[in-house]
Amino acid sequence: MPHCTEPMDRHRAGRYDRSEVPGGTRASWKSHPGSGVLAMRWAAGSVVVRAYAELNDFLPAPVRQRSFEVALPLGATVRDLVAGIGIPPVEVDLVLVDGEPVDWAYKLRAGQRIAIYPMFEAIDIGPVQRLREKPLREPRFVCDVHVGRLAAYLRLLGFDTWYERTAEDAALASRASGERRILLTRDRELLKRRAVTHGYWLRSVQPRMQLLEVVRRFDLLGSIRLFVRCPRCNGVLEPVERTAVRDRVPPRSWVRAEAFWQCVSCGQIYWYGTHCERVEELVDWLRHALSPDRSA
Repeated sequence: MPHCTEPMDRHRAGRYDRSEVPGGTRASWKSHPGSGVLAMRWAAGSVVVRAYAELNDFLPAPVRQRSFEVALPLGATVRDLVAGIGIPPVEVDLVLVDGEPVDWAYKLRAGQRIAIYPMFEAIDIGPVQRLREKPLREPRFVCDVHVGRLAAYLRLLGFDTWYERTAEDAALASRASGERRILLTRDRELLKRRAVTHGYWLRSVQPRMQLLEVVRRFDLLGSIRLFVRCPRCNGVLEPVERTAVRDRVPPRSWVRAEAFWQCVSCGQIYWYGTHCERVEELVDWLRHALSPDRSA
């Protein structure tokens, strides 16, 4: 297997010191020319770290796309280090220490070189020990309280998506773990909870772009099924006879629509109208945005 770390001039490296002792608090970055440096007590030396590809999104600008030095707390594991520099462990697929793959519980030693990789999509890395949990056979989601519009979009496209606008972080993590769901959030700290085994940090703040991110990341384009889930409550939609809903829909809509659906959970009635056309336009936009022929 090729050695994935790279030579580095120690004096050119950025430095990142995690201001914590075992069981301590999270660090924050201070502004120093060319690096992020924090005071550090009880450090066990330092290690050199390099994050690759989109994992750099989680790092401060001074140390993106480069090797940097991190103060090592006593007894720190690989998971401690990754979470400590701001990267949610669920975003990581592989960690190499001095060129060798390790697991989350591996205890680090001063002087080691750490390479952190995201999910490998187009590269076969063979039998290398990967840290990410196996992909869920059927993608189901939990959306945190700040991405309700994304939840509605996913439901419209047929994906089982749990959302509760008053849910606390602990409940979100528990729901994701207990029901084997993928947690979607803009909150990095939520993704660092040990209970969360499948999750994704949304880069965009725009709901449509968030939807594009999720469809791309989890390869959902071919799994879209319109008009099978209730966008309000996530219940399953089932066909219902026109005569059974005549008194529950506007007369004009009842005359024009040929098919009706009812949510088995909340009882909401749906029919094909201009809102359905907008959903179909959304799917067309996704297909265009994800087309392999479309230039990046």
